[in-house]
Amino acid sequence: MAATQFWHTMLRISDPEKTLRFFELLGLKQVDRHDNEEARFTLYFLAVPGNEEAAQIELTHNWDEGDYGKGRNFGHLCFYVDNIYDTCRYLSDAGVIINRPPRDGVMAFVKTPDDISIELVQAEKKALPPQEPWLSMPNVGSW
Repeated sequence: MAATQFWHTMLRISDPEKTLRFFELLGLKQVDRHDNEEARFTLYFLAVPGNEEAAQIELTHNWDEGDYGKGRNFGHLCFYVDNIYDTCRYLSDAGVIINRPPRDGVMAFVKTPDDISIELVQAEKKALPPQEPWLSMPNVGSW
């Protein structure tokens, strides 16, 4: 039930142009971008050139957010897992609350004892068929 690969750390940003320039100065390059018109956000994925498959930084720009305040910029750690359902069952059986169940067969969120969000993603982002009890489980708390 162990994580198979560390994927990314997410940071919330208020100014994409300035932030992307900062990380470019550090030598990182943008390897992916996703714009979501409906939810009004953009995701930028950055990596060290030549090592794009290793750990990445996800920059999340929520279009309508002006100031996150102290401590809200850090988002979550993300790990690929071999089987999202088996991993969530294992964690749940061990007493971990599944804050965002893997209803889509791809993604779930849990929290550390110190309230740090951890995203779990099905390896290679290949969705498993939806299944119970995950399909019907509500979100719990925040993530």
